[in-house]
Amino acid sequence: MLKVLLAFVVGGIICVIGQLLMDLTRSSITPAHILVGYVTGGVLLSAVGLYQPLVDLAGAGATIPLSGFGHSLAQGAIKAVEQKGLLGAFSGGIESTAVGVAAAVIFGYAFAVLFNPRS
Repeated sequence: MLKVLLAFVVGGIICVIGQLLMDLTRSSITPAHILVGYVTGGVLLSAVGLYQPLVDLAGAGATIPLSGFGHSLAQGAIKAVEQKGLLGAFSGGIESTAVGVAAAVIFGYAFAVLFNPRS
C-alpha cells in the first residue's frame, strides 16, 4: 500500500512540475519543451546515478513519466557500452526502449483507425 502511495505522489509531483511550467510561462515553454526537458533530464539524472534511487523508491511513479523513458534510454546505452563498447552507446538506448516505442506506434495507429476524433 505504501509503494502505491509513493508511486502516486512521485508521479503526481513530476506531472505537477510540468503543468506548472506550462501554466506559469504561458507561451515561452510549450508541451514540446516539457517533453524534451523531461526525457533529457531523465537521461542526465540516470547517467549520474540519481534517477535509480527514485525508481527504487517510487517504482512506476518514476518510470511511467517521460523522465522514466530518458532513464531507460540511458541505462540501455550504459549497459550496451559495457557489453559492446562505444558502438553500444548508439544502439543500447534504442534496444532498451524498442518495445515501448513499438507499442505506442501500434496502439496510436489502431486508435486512429478505429475512432474518428471530433474537431
